Amino acid sequence: MDTKQKRIRVLMFPWLAHGHISSFLELAKKLMNQNLYVYFCSTATNLDSIKPKISPNHSLSIQFIEFKLPLLPELPSYHDTTKGLPTHLLNALFKAVEMSGDGFATILKTHNPDLLIYDLHQPWAPTLASSLNIPAIFFYTASAAGPFFAFHAWKKLKREEFPSPEFYINDYFMPTKSSRNEFGRTPPDSSNTEKIFQPFKHSLDIILVKSFRELEGKYMDYLSILLNKKVVPTGPLVRDAIEEHHENEKEILEWLTKKRKASTVFVSFGSEYYLSNKEREAIAEGLELSEVNFIWVLRFPVGDKDKPKLEEALPEGYLERIGERGLMVEDWAPQAKILQHSSIGGFVSHCGWSSVMESLKFGVPIIAMPMRMHIDQPWNARLVQDVGVGVEVKRGKDGSIEREEIVKVIKQVVGEKDGENIRNKAREMSNNIKIKRDEEMDEVVQEFNQILHKAGLKVHDKKVNV
Repeated sequence: MDTKQKRIRVLMFPWLAHGHISSFLELAKKLMNQNLYVYFCSTATNLDSIKPKISPNHSLSIQFIEFKLPLLPELPSYHDTTKGLPTHLLNALFKAVEMSGDGFATILKTHNPDLLIYDLHQPWAPTLASSLNIPAIFFYTASAAGPFFAFHAWKKLKREEFPSPEFYINDYFMPTKSSRNEFGRTPPDSSNTEKIFQPFKHSLDIILVKSFRELEGKYMDYLSILLNKKVVPTGPLVRDAIEEHHENEKEILEWLTKKRKASTVFVSFGSEYYLSNKEREAIAEGLELSEVNFIWVLRFPVGDKDKPKLEEALPEGYLERIGERGLMVEDWAPQAKILQHSSIGGFVSHCGWSSVMESLKFGVPIIAMPMRMHIDQPWNARLVQDVGVGVEVKRGKDGSIEREEIVKVIKQVVGEKDGENIRNKAREMSNNIKIKRDEEMDEVVQEFNQILHKAGLKVHDKKVNV
């Protein structure tokens, strides 16, 4: 008998963005360690980028399935991922994915998995799976607090009814009709709220969340009550630092090694956000005035003809003034390797969820500076402060970044005595993650088995096409 027939076979179907794909890939590795077989379904460009990240040990437990998008006049075929996608083509990519139901149905019929794990922007996928008697489970790759807050806000519940009144979002972070957010292309209103929450509602019995109970236990419980489904944490799913490789990492790590323990902050605002000139200037001045060592990863749009030289993008004479106290890095840095370095004492972050997870895994307190790119970033910043593992940098009344506030928070988190509780709490979170290790995956697999048993499916009897 084929040994693959004795294993639960899961088809994983992430959204076409780096953060989503990397989260699904890390979950896939954990599931393979639990003796599950994984079909990983995405577009050719995305598959090409992740295949080198699979170790020889995992290669026997995973099969990559190409997800082909229909041809649209307005969407060139090479734009089958959000990476490098011009903003004006985002809606076209969403449209292409929404039109891909027939192709995805063929994939499900061909490979006949025991379970489908789907993402936020494919609410039609569980319906297709259900029609083929395949249980479908939603994997939410961000904070549990975010959708819980959203359910309350968009159901227009009164403020006093919200279990955590300190968990609020300032008006300048609220999305406009033209802005993109984590729950869809435009902010939800009464006409599209139902569509936005379909992925949560269609998930069978449970919802997987990329988090852990020590950080978000109460929000998982609240969300579970609202949805009448069990919310199951997967753990932080942080890629091993040893897997990161880049040509400039030796120079960066050598520079870090010369700094005192916990004396340096790492500054990065994610791979998809580009600072405005005003934001860049305020941050530069704040870092300079803080008198703290820093590594700052600065990014500019790919292919931008007007991309400035590094020294031109910063205040005049800036590089000379900061000298050896600051290290400027363009485009990319080995984030995990930097955060786990003993010289790092804080992370100036946009609070993208993967960055929050990495920071907490390595016990690094967070200087929270969320941006308006995704609505989940302000939520994450509030959570970080509420839990006590970081401090949010306050903005001006108009939402502008103020250098004095940057200085204040950096000094508090990295050096001052009243920041000791924050530093201790971040280390405590890191220790909890290390202690639990694969406990979350044990629970996940147990839930999978219960779902399959409830559905009356016998894994050994299903025909496998691999």
